[in-house]
Amino acid sequence: LHQRKLDLLKQLKQGFLQQMFPQKGETVPKMRFTTFGGDWEQRKLGEIADIIGGGTPSTSVAEFWNGNIDWYSPVEIGDKNYINGSQKKITEIGLQKSSAHILPIGTILFTSRAGIGNTAILAKEGCTNQGFQSIVPHQGFLDSYFIFSRTHELKYYGEINGAGSTFVEVSGKQMRKMPILVPNIEEQQKIGVFFQQLDETINLHQQKLILLKQLKKSFLQKMFI
Repeated sequence: LHQRKLDLLKQLKQGFLQQMFPQKGETVPKMRFTTFGGDWEQRKLGEIADIIGGGTPSTSVAEFWNGNIDWYSPVEIGDKNYINGSQKKITEIGLQKSSAHILPIGTILFTSRAGIGNTAILAKEGCTNQGFQSIVPHQGFLDSYFIFSRTHELKYYGEINGAGSTFVEVSGKQMRKMPILVPNIEEQQKIGVFFQQLDETINLHQQKLILLKQLKKSFLQKMFI
């Protein structure tokens, strides 16, 4: 029952994504909140957000590591919508001696290589290695959850515009050029809250399903010799 509910919720989300964001060649979505109207505005991502890469302190210098600054790698991104703690941490001097940058709360971490397009929202300040082109929304121009909800568009753009012989990677310069349609900030926030609540409901059913499967496994072990 929970599996069916989960599948239906995911299908419902896909339907809303198609209805609440303009499709190719359109400037308004098919479905929107009643208080809003007019065409969405065509912008470049770099006009409404900063795109910031990362860096890695030298692994041979012990004083650069095991500090209190979160430092993310791409393998940590993808399972959670919000993240607030990395597997590895660096020190203040490690930050200064690398090309990593402190990213504010609300930044969308965007993996730019070896699996382009995985995203997560920073719930606590942190930095990343060079496998990211993170999106820092300009306050009053871009809502964090609004752009996070368009992960599929970011991923598609990154994949078709990435380059490289060893592995495909999309640059910060290329991400800044990404064309994107946006409404005013109030409508963005309304859409962001809507999808945040929907994602929370999906995650809740996902967790219930995991617990039920664990419970079944436990009963199978105890009820059969």
